[in-house]
Amino acid sequence: MAIRQRRARWSRAELCTYLLEPKNWLAVTVLGIGWHADRAAGLRWGLLALVFAAVLPMVFIGYGVRRGRWTDRNVGARRPRLLVLCFIMASTGTGLILLVVLRAPRQLAGYLAFMLVSVAWLALVSAVWKISIHCAVAAGSVTILAYAFGPPLLSAFALVAALCWARVAMRDHTLAQVLAGSVLGAAVAAVAYTVTSGFAAT
Repeated sequence: MAIRQRRARWSRAELCTYLLEPKNWLAVTVLGIGWHADRAAGLRWGLLALVFAAVLPMVFIGYGVRRGRWTDRNVGARRPRLLVLCFIMASTGTGLILLVVLRAPRQLAGYLAFMLVSVAWLALVSAVWKISIHCAVAAGSVTILAYAFGPPLLSAFALVAALCWARVAMRDHTLAQVLAGSVLGAAVAAVAYTVTSGFAAT
């Protein structure tokens, strides 16, 4: 009975991790910010941003899994994780430059700038400690969406809490690591949105 309960708990945690993994948060947030910035035209900009923020990094991670460079798409080992984070920074930085040059909505450029800063901090911390990237992206996304669409979206932090539980239940992270990731993601998102809004108002 105990073994069956552990397996059921693991399955729920695995499903939660899969549904709330970074690429899904990024897709919802980038397209949401694009729509908020300029409706249909903003969605097109959002799709462009999504290529650099999520699609290219996922292709890179998938290629590494197929080549046997890391065991799964979560990339838990420290050295491969740092390599993946560096690729994400390069891809996001390229997307940010492209959005600025092409005069995309400031909110989208600001979101990619937030991503770039967040990933840089996560890479620094990951060099010595396995902070949760999943939870950082989730908390940052909820914060950005709540700023854009209003306080009711803060209720989505319930999903962040579920993700925190899942990452700990799967023994991929400790409670301290998921909480640190969540706080870092939300804090950087709040600062990035405030700065971006200030530039947009000038």
